[in-house]
Amino acid sequence: MRLSWPEIRANAARFSEEWKGKGYEKGQTQTFYDEFFAIFGVPRKQVAVYEQRVKALDAARTGGFIDLFWPGTLIVEQKSQGRDLTRAMSQALDYYDWLPEVQRPRYMMVCDFQRFELVDLETRREWCFPLAELKRHVEAFGFIIGVQPRLFRNQSPVNRKASELMGRLHNALAADGYTGHNLERLLVRLLFILFADDTGIFERKDMFLTFLEQRTSPDGRDLGRWLSELFQTLDTAPDKRQHSLDADLAEFPYINGDLFRERIDMPAFDNAMRDMLLDASMFNWGEVSPAIFGSLFESVIDKVTRRKQGAHYTPEQAILKVIEPLFLDDLRAEFARLKALKSGRERALRAFHERLGG
Repeated sequence: MRLSWPEIRANAARFSEEWKGKGYEKGQTQTFYDEFFAIFGVPRKQVAVYEQRVKALDAARTGGFIDLFWPGTLIVEQKSQGRDLTRAMSQALDYYDWLPEVQRPRYMMVCDFQRFELVDLETRREWCFPLAELKRHVEAFGFIIGVQPRLFRNQSPVNRKASELMGRLHNALAADGYTGHNLERLLVRLLFILFADDTGIFERKDMFLTFLEQRTSPDGRDLGRWLSELFQTLDTAPDKRQHSLDADLAEFPYINGDLFRERIDMPAFDNAMRDMLLDASMFNWGEVSPAIFGSLFESVIDKVTRRKQGAHYTPEQAILKVIEPLFLDDLRAEFARLKALKSGRERALRAFHERLGG
């Protein structure tokens, strides 16, 4: 029976703790990988062998031994702690070229016990992370249990549909004369609410959708007033709310922060605009990647302005290629370091949290 991902993550955490600071290639490699495969509930000897002999294609070279080889699936080149993994990857690539076509694997990995570098040769995706972060990256090794890692979709139909739904409402409001900061703020708030309605941020799924259907009139004339009261409620802690607050509004949670704090002028909605918001509310926002939220509104800019600004719909993969090396990778590494602190961890993590919040 296949292990669940929570079980695998728990195993990975124990593995990382046990092997922290260790790493001698010749004496510990086989034990390391026997225990590594055990993380996934797969006996290593069922799928992979150690020290697989491979002959060089170049007569001037003698060939070598693959440290761990799973035919058709994985090559591992293992080094002692602190050794150069770039050279190790070059060596692994040589082994790949020297193998018969039918045995060439999809995945290649180099490791020095404390660092992992995994490459999917089919998609060209790479994972590089320290041993301490193995728990967070176990899904990259899904192939061990027959599950392929999740891939970025360059143009997710779900993400694009979400952008179009918000774009329709934006254009209708703008055409009616509701523009500028008020419109931008309104749409950002609605975007958060729609996402919260489908992802567990609100106590019950579809709270907002039900509220729209049951409390706002079909002609949309009172929609602006109800939204204004909802924004104020979301910005008010439960112990600060009036006892006479509408019961449906009182069910919504307090959203800490500045998102709903500013009072904005609300637009006058009509039947068509209300239907657009209902359509957006019926969409499953839980399937939309938060990584694309920053680009959701690019599609609502009129074509002339969009052409002048060079704005375009930005796929998630392109966004992550920018923001991961820009700051996300460093933040993740810092978070892992702080979690590993022996003393002062709570204070350091609290300071890290405050910095993120700022």
